[in-house]
Amino acid sequence: MPSPVTADDLSATLRAALATLRPAVGAAWTTPLAPGGWSCWETVEHVADGLFGYAAQLAPAEPPQHDYVPLAWHRDRPDGPPNALRADPAAGPDGLLRVLDAAGGILAAVLRAAPPEARAFHVWGLADPEGFAAMGTAELLLHVHDVCQALDLPWSPPAERCARVLARLFPDAPAGHSPWPTLLHATGRTDLPGHPRPTAWRWHSAPPAEA
Repeated sequence: MPSPVTADDLSATLRAALATLRPAVGAAWTTPLAPGGWSCWETVEHVADGLFGYAAQLAPAEPPQHDYVPLAWHRDRPDGPPNALRADPAAGPDGLLRVLDAAGGILAAVLRAAPPEARAFHVWGLADPEGFAAMGTAELLLHVHDVCQALDLPWSPPAERCARVLARLFPDAPAGHSPWPTLLHATGRTDLPGHPRPTAWRWHSAPPAEA
């Protein structure tokens, strides 16, 4: 049985993401990840917004059980990500990465302070602190992969961390394959031998015993 996903996993993944992306701050961050899709900037901003949003769910003395904290989400363009947190475009990609760093740091601090019995709403299941740690780590692992593909940067997350995220969020993922390709497959990003790419997917936010 893999060990739990923790704030340390989130922090380590965040540090690796920042170290990988910072050398590319002079690149074209308006590059779309796919035709008509989000740009590199929008994708990283979406991750920062997600990490901040997870922290906002878990931080209250009485975390919400039936809905999200009512932040004001909006889209900058019709097909862009709906965010409550935005980076100042005038600060450039370096400023965007500072926002990502801050959002990840806030979530890590909330995770470390939260009691293990805490539960907060997520659309895919009432999540505990480990669930939010796993979801935040997954957001970083997967979306940084997407950006690195567009910017031609290397991104090879540790297998052991990917295995623990998989075990927590995707307990029904195909067995017998390396954890990182399996995580990419579980989120519809690639095929696995004998397993066509999923056209729809979701992860399990709630603890296994409560799902």
